[in-house]
Amino acid sequence: MKKARLVSVVDVHIIFENEKGEWLFSRRANTGYKDGQFSLVAGHLEPGESLKACAIREAMEEAGVAVDTDALELRHVMRRDSDQHRISFFFLCRTWTGTLENREPHKCAGFLWRRPDEPPLPIVDHVERAIQSIRTGELVGDYTAPGFAP
Repeated sequence: MKKARLVSVVDVHIIFENEKGEWLFSRRANTGYKDGQFSLVAGHLEPGESLKACAIREAMEEAGVAVDTDALELRHVMRRDSDQHRISFFFLCRTWTGTLENREPHKCAGFLWRRPDEPPLPIVDHVERAIQSIRTGELVGDYTAPGFAP
């Protein structure tokens, strides 16, 4: 019998960094997934969409800012096992146009600026692992969520 191929969900995270070196965290709400925990502006890749186009779209949809393709720096790629098999891309963004604001209050309880060495708690587990990897310069990593069973 032929073994089924692995199918992955792709998500893209945007790390907005201000002039103080702080990162923008968002508090999840009303999604059914890790509500009350802090994460980053993020979303799922749509069919036919490039990774950077996804980041640009999510930045506008969730945070109300325009981001240029050249402002996105790939900092980490994570293969992770959680509710599904996922590939997560983390882009650093230091410049944008507009004022960051919570454009999805039905899914986000608000934004908070914090230094990456002192992220807000509680924080989504894979985001915490990605932050650790980014701080040590690890470009590619793997993560398995606690309790995951293939």
